[in-house]
Amino acid sequence: MKYLHTMVRVKDIDASMDFYCKHLGLEEQRRVDVEQGRFTLVFLGAKGNPDSQVELTYNWDGDTLGEGSRNFGHLAYAVPNIYEACQRLMDGGVTINRPPRDGYMAFVRSPDNISIELLQQGEALAPQEPWASMENVGEW
Repeated sequence: MKYLHTMVRVKDIDASMDFYCKHLGLEEQRRVDVEQGRFTLVFLGAKGNPDSQVELTYNWDGDTLGEGSRNFGHLAYAVPNIYEACQRLMDGGVTINRPPRDGYMAFVRSPDNISIELLQQGEALAPQEPWASMENVGEW
């Protein structure tokens, strides 16, 4: 398993970029604007360690952020086989909140309700049962 990023929501992308880049010293690694979902993702990495990233999520229509509870999004890890990883977690009693129906992404929660995103390394696997038919459970 490989650590990918930690996601935080931001209400002012310019102020956040100023803080994380100018003041904290992180560098923009990539940016994704999702017009249909009306949000922007900015991935930042430290000099010399660009693979350990912070993902800034900015919702174009605004977002009500509390004192950290809504701001913090999730931890993300790439796994060699998303189906095997989810099966191992289920066998251990972990609820799969967002099953890997697409063969690429799943979400689970820690005992403290921290969302954990699991992403298939490389290309998505072909959809397969029982995952393709599973519904979401709770929030992720």
